[in-house]
Amino acid sequence: MGTRLLLVRHGETEWHAENRYAGTSEVGLTERGRRQAEGLAAYLNSAGEPVTALYRSPQGRAQVTAEPSARALGLEPVVLDELREVHFGIAEGKVLSELDPQVVAAFRADPVAGAFPGAEPTAEAARRGAAALRGIAKRENGGRVLVVAHNTLIRVTLCELLGIPVRDYRRVFPRLENAAITEIGIDGDATSLRRFNLPTS
Repeated sequence: MGTRLLLVRHGETEWHAENRYAGTSEVGLTERGRRQAEGLAAYLNSAGEPVTALYRSPQGRAQVTAEPSARALGLEPVVLDELREVHFGIAEGKVLSELDPQVVAAFRADPVAGAFPGAEPTAEAARRGAAALRGIAKRENGGRVLVVAHNTLIRVTLCELLGIPVRDYRRVFPRLENAAITEIGIDGDATSLRRFNLPTS
C-alpha cells in the first residue's frame, strides 16, 4: 500500500498575514499561526491513525509549527534541507503591488518561465521536493508520516509527483491553507492524491 505522507504548510506568519513572499527568509509565526500549530497537534493526536514519523523543513516557521505535534505524538522531528521553501529572488519580503508590473505579469502568465529575477528555478525546486518525499516514503516504508513544509514547495512538488505541468501549480493548487493536511500516497514511482487542504482546527 506504500507510504502515506501528510503534507502540512506551516502556521500563519507575520508576512503571510500581509500576503508577502517569505521564501527562504526567516519570519515568525503570528499568534494565530501558533494556535494553528496547536490545532494540528490536537487533530493528529485524536485522529485514530498513528503517525510513525515526522519530517520538517529547517526553517523556523516549520520548526515552531512541528513542535506541538512532535510533543503530542512522541516523535523526534527529522530536519531535511530539501524541504525548505522556494527562494523568490527580488520578491522576497514584498507583496506583488511593490514589484514592477511587467515582472508580475510575466510571473502570473508562467511562473516557471517568468519566475522572479534571482529566484530558485521553479522546476528545480519541484524536483528537489519530489526527491525528498520519495526518499521519505522509501525510508518509512508503509508508515504514515507528517511532513511540515511550505506553500509553494509543496504545490510544485505535488505537480512533479502527479504528472501535472509545474507551470500550472498556481492554477491547479491555488493555495494551501496554514496547518491544513494534504495527504498523498507514494508506492514506488506511483503517487496518489488522497486528501487536499483538510482543515485541522
